[in-house]
Amino acid sequence: MDQIAGISSGWLAYLTRPQVYTQIAVVSGPLVVLLAIRSLTMRQRLKIYAHALSIVIIAGGITVLAILKTPTGLALFLSTTYGLWLFVDRLRNWLKPKVSSTLLTKVDTEIIRPLLLASAGVMLISKVSNISQIASIPLFSWFGSVLTIGQVATVLIALYTLVVGSLPASLALAYCLGRLLNLAAGSRRALALIIRYSLVGFGIIWALDFTGFNRTAIFAIAGGLSVGLGFGVKEVFANFISGIWLLLEGSVRPGEVLLVDNDPCEVRRLGLRAALLWRDRDNTELLIPNQEFLTTTTTTFTCSDGMRRCEVRVSSAYRHEPLDVMALLLKAALEVPDVLAEPKPTALVLDYGDSAIQYAIRFWIADPMQGTRISSDARLA
Repeated sequence: MDQIAGISSGWLAYLTRPQVYTQIAVVSGPLVVLLAIRSLTMRQRLKIYAHALSIVIIAGGITVLAILKTPTGLALFLSTTYGLWLFVDRLRNWLKPKVSSTLLTKVDTEIIRPLLLASAGVMLISKVSNISQIASIPLFSWFGSVLTIGQVATVLIALYTLVVGSLPASLALAYCLGRLLNLAAGSRRALALIIRYSLVGFGIIWALDFTGFNRTAIFAIAGGLSVGLGFGVKEVFANFISGIWLLLEGSVRPGEVLLVDNDPCEVRRLGLRAALLWRDRDNTELLIPNQEFLTTTTTTFTCSDGMRRCEVRVSSAYRHEPLDVMALLLKAALEVPDVLAEPKPTALVLDYGDSAIQYAIRFWIADPMQGTRISSDARLA
């Protein structure tokens, strides 16, 4: 702690120098003006001009400092970081029409921006002090091992990079294995989840080993947790085990269509605690604990194949010839564009009512999520 206090006092002494104040003002002043212009105007073109104006003012200020023979290293560093930040903004706007907005936002906010800020922070610290000396400062004791600032920073950065970067890596690896093994899209998604969780698990084990975690303590903590799991969080633990089992079994995979409360729902994501399902009828997302799929009967439309059989019931008076009615039902069903010709639709006589005969037309469709709409088209036909 004394070393941290000494380094902090050195930083404060550096920041109180007039040359440092001047360089910070040269860069921050135009940025304040820029923020004011962006908040006062709604025109996009003026906002773009404000960015250009701020860059020109900063460049002019640095030039004046150089002419006056005042240090400009910090100003150049801050302005370069600001320029890179603007470049990322322009690159994102250029990629918007070409890349999925969700993927673009995730990469921008979780990878590029944090990487830029972390790199800038490390470079700034290295300019004002010895970064190796800071990294060797002991921070706290961890199960008999003394951890330094460098070790803690390395573990945090590595775990964050692994958690964020494991998603595209697992998707790419699952895609390659899926093409090699000729796996279906749902199987590739399940494989990607298994790969990602495996990578994160190995990362946590590496972090514990890197920080000198005592393996005997792992068994002691595991024994204590087993008692706690049995009483306190058994439902969470049961959902966790159920999620792993479902991933390995492949019975509830992303892309599957399940029947939930008589509505077809598509599995969007299978997590270790709950599955995220999407219902087309009202564009609703459902979170269902994994344990529900193992303890209750689940109806799936896509386990073996994606086809689903639908049924439409109609009534016809006794005076109409049943064979003619059935022929009309078959003809009407085949006129619906989304009804499959193979397997062929089937017309049936279900029952004799008091004043009419009950008929049914059964037909097959390729997309289980569209069953309600296609059945409505068949009724209209």
